[in-house]
Amino acid sequence: MFHKRAWFSNISVTMNDEELFKYQSDNGICYAQTLLITEVFLKKEKSLHLALVQCNIPERFEEILFESLRNEDSDVENLQNEDSNIERLQNEDLDVRSESSRNENSDVEEFPNEFYADLITLVTKYNLNNKAGNAIIKFFNKHSNLSIFPLPKNIETGRKYMDKMNLSRLLYYKHRILVHNNKEYFINYQPVIKCIENLLSNPEISQLFVYDYKKLEIENEQSYGEQYTGNWWKKAKESIPSIAHILSIILYSDATTTDTLGKGSLHPIYISLGNIPTWKRNKEDAKQLLGYLPILSVKDEREKKSSEFKKLVRETFHNSIKFLLDPLFTNDDDDGDGIELKIDNEIFWFFPRVSTIICDWPEACTFSLTYKSTNSNYPCHFCLVSKENLNNTRLRDDQMVLRNKENMLQYYNNGTTEKASLEPVFNYFWNIP
Repeated sequence: MFHKRAWFSNISVTMNDEELFKYQSDNGICYAQTLLITEVFLKKEKSLHLALVQCNIPERFEEILFESLRNEDSDVENLQNEDSNIERLQNEDLDVRSESSRNENSDVEEFPNEFYADLITLVTKYNLNNKAGNAIIKFFNKHSNLSIFPLPKNIETGRKYMDKMNLSRLLYYKHRILVHNNKEYFINYQPVIKCIENLLSNPEISQLFVYDYKKLEIENEQSYGEQYTGNWWKKAKESIPSIAHILSIILYSDATTTDTLGKGSLHPIYISLGNIPTWKRNKEDAKQLLGYLPILSVKDEREKKSSEFKKLVRETFHNSIKFLLDPLFTNDDDDGDGIELKIDNEIFWFFPRVSTIICDWPEACTFSLTYKSTNSNYPCHFCLVSKENLNNTRLRDDQMVLRNKENMLQYYNNGTTEKASLEPVFNYFWNIP
């Protein structure tokens, strides 16, 4: 778009993250609204910086430009004076300075105030450089009319403060799950308990968090609107100590293509909690990225179609799920130890239960280890109704056998998995409550 403008010609462009407030080419200077920062190389000239801009040029553009250039020196002087005034006033900000000083050599868990947190979030989310961040601070201090400035002296100070924050719950780790064809495959993950703690550290979630079964009735008739109003929750609660609570685990999983050619892909898995009301659980902050599952590659098409490779893919998937979720269940023996979690500075005793897995058809087959073909004898993930009877609304109760870990494990142990359209691979979920 630049070559069509009179003031932009004979240029080539590469990306750069520097920011300027005026943009120059071989034909002069243009002032505009910045959309994207670039670096410009002019013929026989030093490289300049340019931006993808939105230009709304008034009729008096040349007059305005001349006036702005004439006043440039005085503007710089005013900015310098403003800098000194802001620095003097910010030295009076005892709250922020004392907070920074107090935490200089120790980890901190939160920002000094909401303004401070919002600024750092803005700078981080949009990857703003220090110059842009400092401009925001100056703008805020100039127009806020506050007697005490709540923002850091500059963005560099804010970044150093953030580096001292205790963000261990946000750290991701790497674990090797297998070696195939001389290639190592890893899970990049965040510990599941840390994910849950991170969710519960959100005040909006902790205030809405539901601990126990709730019976919902409308006009004297039992109704079901949330997980914790269902019969499943009631039965699960009856199976644990009376002073403990159910922690409902919800998993989201879907392999995702990451490029337009379809050659790159990732397999993220997310976690949420059924203790959170549905309307809140559908919000972005009510989910945590648990990790990325490994995606195995093949050396040729023959290996891809082999039964050995398909079995390896399924085994790797369930070994990965086991690695991710085991910390929730390693203490869950017959006596029942469960896990302890802190919510609003109070310790609660929970028994985790995987209640829901949200995924598409191929992933559902991988989770349940049922055949992926819809033409299999028993294609449903939930029941053992034959494909011929799936549309039969007059089946008797004894003809509608549900799949559960007991009967599926029996097929597996007996070596008769094909009779249930089940893959001959051990399912991790058979081993947990």
